Amino acid sequence: MTKTDLRQYQPPSRQNLEWHGGDMPYSVVFGDHFYCRTDGRLECGHVFLAGNRLPERWRAGGAFRIGELGFGTGLNFCETWRQWKQAGAADRRLHFVSFELFPMRAAEIERALSHWPEIDEERRALFENWPDDPADQVDIDFGDVRLTVICGPAIEGVAASPERFEAWYLDGFAPSRNPDMWSEKLMQLVFDKSVPGGTFATYAAAGFVRRNLVAAGFVVDRLPGFAGKREMLRGHKP
Repeated sequence: MTKTDLRQYQPPSRQNLEWHGGDMPYSVVFGDHFYCRTDGRLECGHVFLAGNRLPERWRAGGAFRIGELGFGTGLNFCETWRQWKQAGAADRRLHFVSFELFPMRAAEIERALSHWPEIDEERRALFENWPDDPADQVDIDFGDVRLTVICGPAIEGVAASPERFEAWYLDGFAPSRNPDMWSEKLMQLVFDKSVPGGTFATYAAAGFVRRNLVAAGFVVDRLPGFAGKREMLRGHKP
């Protein structure tokens, strides 16, 4: 690419997708699948819900805020919403806030999530309310659950967010393929936007990711990963 080409280049506003096995989205931009090919829904439960000790923490009731780096297909949101409904606590409200550079279109989300009949109800509700051309900020109210997706670079969205989060799902593409999503600066913002005692969980276990989380101030633990993966990380803000 010449200097002139670089000056004229505009980053894509949408993912350039390939579909593997019919319903598995693959990002051409990042050269990575959107989730574990073994079972992305079960991976969500193992890494993000169990890693953040959910839904046990929901049973106390009250407001609970989850921050997510990388909305992708909405799989983590749908599985979280499904388990939220099963947890059954009075006087409670969940705000799920996700930061996504390349928001997918509704038909792409529906195609990807159709793989799991367990989340059919949540998938249909998300598909029916998702805008045709998502941009800037998407807000959808599902009763006691509210979804907000901030479209754009995560570092800008997290820095501008007025929210303080009880839990984080760190779910960007693999650190080797998308290092900006795991940078020291962004991990510091995640820490700063967490309440005291707030937690994070991630499938990533790369050494520089752990060091950036520790440098930000988190107490970090290693746990067995999903589907034979040796390690994942979770931690908390003292």
